[in-house]
Amino acid sequence: MIKQSFSMIKLFGREESGVALMEYLMLLGLLVGSVIGVVAVFGSSLSASFVAWGTWFLSITI
Repeated sequence: MIKQSFSMIKLFGREESGVALMEYLMLLGLLVGSVIGVVAVFGSSLSASFVAWGTWFLSITI
């Protein structure tokens, strides 16, 4: 069963559509990793900005 799964994965990787899908998944992984990294580094600043924006928005709507 495991051997059959690995052979299917290898076959999928050889197909042109499979290679394109793998490239898109790698790009998606890099994008998600970058977003997580930015939020981890600038999280407190982003939080303060959202709070300030929310306070400003509530003061205008009332």
